[in-house]
Amino acid sequence: MKQPFVAAAIFLFAFTTLAAEPEQGRLIAAPGAVLNERARPDAVNRMLKDRLDNLLPMLMRESGIDMWIVINREYAEDPVYLTLVPEPVFAARRTTMLVFHDRGAEKGVERLTVSRYPMRGFYEAAWEGGDEAEQWKRLAAVIRERNPKRIGINVSREWAFADGLTHGLHEQLMEALDTTLRARVVSAENLVVRWMEQRTALELEAYPSIVALARSAVTEAFSEKVITPGVTTTDDVAWYIRQRYADLGLPIWFMPYVNIQRPGLKCDATTDFCGESGTIQRGDVLHTDVGITYLRLNTDTQEMGYVLKLGESEVPESLQKALAIGNRWQDILTSSFVAGRSGNEILAATRSTSQRESIVSSTYTHPLGFHGHAAGPTIGMWDNQGFTPVQGDWKLRPNTAYAIEGNVKVAIPEWNGQLVQIKLEQSALFDGRRVIYLAGRQTKWHVVR
Repeated sequence: MKQPFVAAAIFLFAFTTLAAEPEQGRLIAAPGAVLNERARPDAVNRMLKDRLDNLLPMLMRESGIDMWIVINREYAEDPVYLTLVPEPVFAARRTTMLVFHDRGAEKGVERLTVSRYPMRGFYEAAWEGGDEAEQWKRLAAVIRERNPKRIGINVSREWAFADGLTHGLHEQLMEALDTTLRARVVSAENLVVRWMEQRTALELEAYPSIVALARSAVTEAFSEKVITPGVTTTDDVAWYIRQRYADLGLPIWFMPYVNIQRPGLKCDATTDFCGESGTIQRGDVLHTDVGITYLRLNTDTQEMGYVLKLGESEVPESLQKALAIGNRWQDILTSSFVAGRSGNEILAATRSTSQRESIVSSTYTHPLGFHGHAAGPTIGMWDNQGFTPVQGDWKLRPNTAYAIEGNVKVAIPEWNGQLVQIKLEQSALFDGRRVIYLAGRQTKWHVVR
């Protein structure tokens, strides 16, 4: 593989600008800039404080829960825990207890920690220390003193995000509460899912730049600056992408995947995913799937590339038309996003219109946010293009983010009618009226010359 040389100006800026600290009033220093490690906690904590102060009270009242308790231990953290605590917290310490008590619109939500280690500025300490038995007694006293009507805890049969209270801690909590309070304990699953899926104005200020970072890696990787036909392998490109992110401290949440399609490689109506690993040749169709985490927000991106044959100056027209069909499928899907519709309803509408237009497509779109496969409505699954219970029934809400993910299959005349699979995925926001791509979408092929 050739030594990398960055040609695209956007990528050069994104991957060489290490901002010491953001400008006043901004979460990032400039579009595409990457904050250094020391500067990142401030950006994260500003977004967290805004969520706790403004979003959480609304969601607690929407969910009908006036007290929410999050309890976890080191090595067995609740999935929601790290979305509730400030940087630079990496894990629960011993047994960590967070208590949220809604005192009404005027007084707001009281935030307490019944734990050995305080989190000043975010939670008020409600315990001065002692052994674990005393900690549980103090938690029970805190609850009893506030006398909540509905006590939400993180237990759920259906949502992994909302099932973070371990069996052992659940037993200890029930033992600590008296009979009256135990009767008021309910699942907080609706509150947890809403907390996880809802994006705020501050988060949406930063999200486009985060997605642009992820897309920029594909622009560079799918170029002659990285790929030498006949030499470079798909694994070379995948590890190149991973290393670029690692150099800037941008964690990936799954291993980047790169594959090739060409005449003679199987791709028919029964093939779920077309594409194989190997050495990249001229005339190959390339595909990659990448996802990063930055400022606690995740991206998920799939794009397509083409390696020009000798004598070619542009991508064959049939492949250009295939990508356009993929874009049309995206438009059909995103036009089906209507506030209040379920994921299952959006999928059904997308499939109906695609079939009417003779587009062979598969839709498997998922929410984005604190996780790559995040909380919210499931809109199809790659192995299930029908009804998905529970998660598929979840309703679409404004200011939620999604990976617009799926594929189309198109016959290519130059390949003797063999199918090419256009696999696309772009990070987007639903603002309540329309879907907005956070950093654009692919409408032209990446070209290796």
